[in-house]
Amino acid sequence: MFRYFVRRVLQGVLTFFGATFIVYALMFANQDDPLQALAGEKPLAPNVRQALTERYHLDEPFIAQYGHYMRGLLTGDFGISLTNRKISDMMQQAWPVTFRLALFALIIAVLVAVTAGVVSGIRRGGPFDTVTLFITLVLLALPIVVLAPLAQLLFGVQLKWFPTTAGAEPGLYQLMLPALVLASLVIATQLRVTRASVAENLRSDYVRTARAKGLSKRRVIGVHVLRNSLIPVVTLIGLDLGGLMAGAIVTEGVFNIPGVGFNLFRGIRTEDGPLVVGFVSILVIVFLVVNLIVDLLYAVLDPRIRYE
Repeated sequence: MFRYFVRRVLQGVLTFFGATFIVYALMFANQDDPLQALAGEKPLAPNVRQALTERYHLDEPFIAQYGHYMRGLLTGDFGISLTNRKISDMMQQAWPVTFRLALFALIIAVLVAVTAGVVSGIRRGGPFDTVTLFITLVLLALPIVVLAPLAQLLFGVQLKWFPTTAGAEPGLYQLMLPALVLASLVIATQLRVTRASVAENLRSDYVRTARAKGLSKRRVIGVHVLRNSLIPVVTLIGLDLGGLMAGAIVTEGVFNIPGVGFNLFRGIRTEDGPLVVGFVSILVIVFLVVNLIVDLLYAVLDPRIRYE
């Protein structure tokens, strides 16, 4: 287990540097005139342009710019955005909001998907299973760019069940509708995987043996079937984190939530390279850590699994 942990950490380090390099290269290639994009239609004075160019190393080659960025990143300095704000301060304001939103959405998705998936797997072919499969198909067919404004229009504007926008300091009630929209991205896949895993395990030899020993149906499902069925679901939850973060860019933009996705969207629109790469770097770290934890959880859920 220790050797596996060390190997995964080393792989994570290589992945981190590779991901940041690719993102930085994409931002560098996409930049036309970030200073003018920041200023809008107003012309920049030559002395101001020269000072900003030297400050952000825009007159240096790509490798030199990347070196400046990584040197600051490894020392805990995320730099300054083109709006003259410290990126670390922007992260302190944005990350708690996105963390609450993603955690809320993940809890909703897991509770709904696991519960409905278990019931669908047990009652496969029944009315509940048929309705569940139809709903998941609808969710899979609707992209987040359509679902988010549609939910805002229906539940926020027309029915007035939830606020249409979250505001600067959103609470649990203000995040309810965005979290439901964000959770819909992963509910369908998690539910289908849970359903298939439960149905497969119900046909296993160990389940028939447990029933032959006289164990109750609740114990067979709760102790034997559910525990083994959760292994692929846990894997999917770790992978779904990336989908939630990507969906947060659209969701936070639609519901005006000042989180990570909102800042990323604004940084991409204004060609603010330092801002985008800084936030993406933390996203990569979070994604790698969560996936490492998910892999280590395998041994907890199934003692047969050992990493050699």
